[in-house]
Amino acid sequence: MFDALTDRLGAVFKKITSRGVLSEDDIENAMREIRVALLEADVSLPVVKEFIAQVKGQALGEKVVRSIQPGQMVVKIVHDELVKLLGEGSTELNLNAPAPVVVLMIGLQGSGKTTTTAKIANKLKKNKKVLMASLDVYRPAAVEQLAQLGTQIGVDVFETNTAQKPLEIAKNALKQAETGVYDVLILDTAGRLQIDEALMDELKEVKALASPVETLLVADALIGQEACEIAKVFNEKIGITGLVLTRIDGSSRAGAALSMKMVANVPIKFLGVGEKTDEIEVFHADRIAGRILGQGDIVSLVEKTMETIDRQEAEKAAAQMMKGSFDLNDLLSQIRQMKKLGSIGSIMSMIPGLSKVKAQIDEAGGDDILKKQEAIILSMTRAERKNPDIIKASRKRRIAAGSGVEVSEVNKLLKSYEQMAAMMKQMGKFGGIKGFSQMMKRGPMSNMLGLKNNKRF
Repeated sequence: MFDALTDRLGAVFKKITSRGVLSEDDIENAMREIRVALLEADVSLPVVKEFIAQVKGQALGEKVVRSIQPGQMVVKIVHDELVKLLGEGSTELNLNAPAPVVVLMIGLQGSGKTTTTAKIANKLKKNKKVLMASLDVYRPAAVEQLAQLGTQIGVDVFETNTAQKPLEIAKNALKQAETGVYDVLILDTAGRLQIDEALMDELKEVKALASPVETLLVADALIGQEACEIAKVFNEKIGITGLVLTRIDGSSRAGAALSMKMVANVPIKFLGVGEKTDEIEVFHADRIAGRILGQGDIVSLVEKTMETIDRQEAEKAAAQMMKGSFDLNDLLSQIRQMKKLGSIGSIMSMIPGLSKVKAQIDEAGGDDILKKQEAIILSMTRAERKNPDIIKASRKRRIAAGSGVEVSEVNKLLKSYEQMAAMMKQMGKFGGIKGFSQMMKRGPMSNMLGLKNNKRF
């Protein structure tokens, strides 16, 4: 999400960390380049000025000048200031109130309020009884959209009467939440294409009635610096407790995330990282700062893996590895598990030391390769998946035609499979641990993607 900013800052830090001593001019030049990088990433000018002033003041201090590794010390200062800028402390939803706790979703039309409502409900349903209600009686199919999302994620949705006013719908939804003993009620309000008095008056009435514990402003990261002004106006007129940035995955600049917290003076609570109902992340300033500086975010990756990967499938795969047994059905299972985690590039950006490999993976078409490999395996018979040795020339042509690829792609998949199968046997031979170490050194990701001669994996 911060690719452009990460690349620019990476180039700046490479210059200063390669030097044993930093002069005042070196630091001045670095600050100038960081300033340009932040502005190009859509960070607002006032925020950039304050950020640079804070970093520069510390970077020119005795602690950096006399440091054994002054360049690394500057990187640490930038990291710490980024964390302060993004917001220190907890960003969890505040649900510490008598049930039903009301969460009010507000924002302009098209910002992704309805989808975000479902995403938050999907996240909360694991340990809370949640009810969603649509107050949007203006946008065609808005009520129906929320109802469909509710069915999809298994969360109850209040049956909205579009002939009623939003205030009356909110009142009835509150009654149902109380009688139904729901823990949380999420109200999805209507938006407008632009901020107007009618919108603000309606939101004020709903907020006064519902007394929400959380009022979340949903903003589209793709609109850049305009998002900051929107946050400022909504906070002044309605009062918000947190921000949710959507389509953060579609913007390589995403500077709004660095500006909005300071402008609105409220924390960023969530990041929408995709269209699916599980593609939302709790915002952690230190982790995002690490991603921006190319340091990865292994904690978020582990959390995402635990939430996404099927435990039984993982245990089955582990048992197969220990036996040294691995067929194309197992490879298909691994491919599908990887696809659940998101794009290969996003996974790599979370692993310390591998964020720079992301460009190479994107260039090689990492996600397309996984889709092709899945299609190829699905074009095989059960016997072929169980025993790939029987796949000869005529079978390869049939599989290629069935999956819409060239025979060369089938050959690549089979070669990658053979390499991985050999590693699995090695793992079984050495009881798993030593074999796993050898497998990681040789590069399982490059084998799966068919990348050759890449010593960085």
